[in-house]
Amino acid sequence: MKSGRYIGVMSGTSLDGIDVVLAAICPEMVAQQASYTHPIPRPLRQAILDVCQGQPLTLSQLVQLDTRLGRLFAEAVLTLMQREGLEASDVTAIGCHGQTVWHEPRGPAPGTLQIGDNNHLAAATGVTVVGDFRRRDMALGGQGAPLVPAFHHALLMHPQERRMVLNIGGIANLSLLIPHQPVRGYDTGPGNMLMDAWVWRQCGEPFDRDAMLARRGQVVPALLQKMRADPWFALPAPKSTGREYFNYGWIEAQLSAQPARRPEDVQATLLELTASSIADQVLLSGGCDRLLVCGGGARNPLLMQRLAAQLSGTAVETTDSAGIRGDDMEALAFAWLAYRTLSGLPGNLPSVTGASAASIIGAIFPASPDFGPATTA
Repeated sequence: MKSGRYIGVMSGTSLDGIDVVLAAICPEMVAQQASYTHPIPRPLRQAILDVCQGQPLTLSQLVQLDTRLGRLFAEAVLTLMQREGLEASDVTAIGCHGQTVWHEPRGPAPGTLQIGDNNHLAAATGVTVVGDFRRRDMALGGQGAPLVPAFHHALLMHPQERRMVLNIGGIANLSLLIPHQPVRGYDTGPGNMLMDAWVWRQCGEPFDRDAMLARRGQVVPALLQKMRADPWFALPAPKSTGREYFNYGWIEAQLSAQPARRPEDVQATLLELTASSIADQVLLSGGCDRLLVCGGGARNPLLMQRLAAQLSGTAVETTDSAGIRGDDMEALAFAWLAYRTLSGLPGNLPSVTGASAASIIGAIFPASPDFGPATTA
C-alpha cells in the first residue's frame, strides 16, 4: 500500500477556482492537513467556457489551452507546497482530475475529455502525478462519472443511518450510502451551472453570491415546468452530464416562446430547478435520514433552504458537520483516488458508473529521477 502524503487537485464545472488539498492517506485514515484555492484568470475561464459550450476552436488553440491549464495546475500546487514548506520528496503523488471540457457518455462512441497537461505538473513539482481517471471506466462500458461516491463510501458510510452525500458543483451528483445495499450514485442534473451562466451573462458576476439575485425574484411555474420536462431528467441511472448539455444555450432554448422574464425571476426559477430535481432523486431513491451537502452549492443559503423544505423529515446539513470541509471534498477524493491507483486498488464502483468491472483507474506520470549529469553517446 502506498501510504503517504498526497495532494489532490480539482477544477470543476463551476470554474470558481482550482482547489488543492494536502492529506495523509493510509488504509485506515484520510487526514486532511491543508487546503488552498487558486484563482483562474478571467480570460482563461472564458476560453474554457467557450470550449465547453461547443464554440469551434483549432487544434492549435486546444493544445495551447491544455498547456496553459497544466501550467496553472502546477502553479496552484507549488503555492500550496511553498505555504506548507514541502519538498517534492515529502509528497507521494498528486491526483489531478483536470478540467472537463467535454463529457459524452452515450452514443456510438462514448468519450470524455479532461485537459490540463499533467506532464507540466510533474515536471514543475518533481512529484508523480496521477490523472485521466475517467476513461478506463468508460472503456469498460461505464459513464466515467461520478467517481466520488467511492470516496464518500470510504469516509462517510454509517452502519445504521441512511445517508446520501450531495455534491453541488456545476453539476449536482448524489451518492447513496444505504446500509446493507450496494453503493449507488449518479448525476441529478444542473447544480450551480445554469445559475452561474445566467448571472454571468446578466450581471457579469461569476456566481450569485448569497443568492442575492434569486432572492429578489419569483419562481415562474410555467417556465419551471418546461425546464423539468427536459427528457434528460427522466433517464434512468447510471447517468452523468455536463456543460456540453446544460449551458447558456439550454437556458435560451427554455426561454424561447416564453413571455419576457425579469432576470431575477429566471434566476429564482433556475435555483428551484436545481433544488426540485435533486429532491426528486432523493425521494425516488427511497429517501434518507441525513443528506450531507458539499460543493459550492452548499454555500448558497436559499438553495439549502429549498432543499430542506422539499425534504421534510431529512436532516439537511453540510459535510463540515461530519468533519470534511465541503469545498475540499472533490480535491480530497482525487488525492484518495491517486492513492488507490498507486496501491493497485480499483477506484471505480460498477454499481455507480455501470462499468462491467471494477478497475484500477488513472494514468501515472512518474516523477523524473535524478539521472546525473547529461552524457552524450
